[in-house]
Amino acid sequence: MPELLWDPPSSALAIYAHPDDAEISCGATLARWSNAGCAVHLVICALGDKGSTDPATVPDALVERRREEVAAAARVLGITSVSELGRRDGEIENDLALRRELVALIRRWRPDALVCPDPQAVFFGDHYYNHRDHRVVGWAALDAASPAAASPLYFPEAGLPHEIAEVFLSGSLEANCCVDVGDTIEVKAEAVLCHASQLGSEPDWLRNVVVERAKEAGRSAGVHFAESFRRIQLLR
Repeated sequence: MPELLWDPPSSALAIYAHPDDAEISCGATLARWSNAGCAVHLVICALGDKGSTDPATVPDALVERRREEVAAAARVLGITSVSELGRRDGEIENDLALRRELVALIRRWRPDALVCPDPQAVFFGDHYYNHRDHRVVGWAALDAASPAAASPLYFPEAGLPHEIAEVFLSGSLEANCCVDVGDTIEVKAEAVLCHASQLGSEPDWLRNVVVERAKEAGRSAGVHFAESFRRIQLLR
C-alpha cells in the first residue's frame, strides 16, 4: 500500500508542460498544500498553441485564451505565482536553455518540494502513451533540480545554489505515496473546468474522470480520494 502523506512542504514548485497539466495531474494536492500555508509556485513550459483539433484555430488567439484560463485556475487552487516559459507545443527540448531557466526559478523560489511529471511513465494500457512534451519536461525538471540547481558550478549567473529536499512525480506507474485530497477534490474539478478551451461541448465528463481517478487512488491508500506520486527523497 502506498504511504499516505499528511504534512505538506513549506514551499513547492510544480513544473509542467501545458496550461492544464498541473491541474489534471495534481491539482487537488496543490490546493491542499496551499490551504495549509504552503507557497506553491507553478511553471508552465509550453504556450498551449496547438491545444485544439479545429484546423481553423488561430494559434495566437488560443494562446491568449489559455493564459486567461491558467490565471483563473491558479486563483482557484491558491497558486502563489505562475511562470510561463513560452515554448511552442511539441517543440520543447531538454536543452541548456530550458535547464538554465528552470534552475533560475528553483533558485529564486527555493522550494522544499518539486512536483513534475514522471518521465518514465510512457505506456498506459493499450490505448494511450504519454505526450512527448510531458516526458521532456519531466526529465528537464529533474535535471535542473539535481545536480544543477544545487551546485554552484552550474549556471552561476542563475542565482545562489539551492537543494530540493524531495521530488513528487505525478502520473507515475511506480507510485509509492498518496496525498489525501478529500477536502480539495472539488477544488481540483473547478480548476480543471477553468480550461474551457479544452473541454468540448460536454464538460461534465471531465469532472467525472477527475473524481473517479481520485477514488481509485484513494482505494489504494484507504481514503475516499487521493492523488498518487512517486516520491524521491533527496535530503534526509
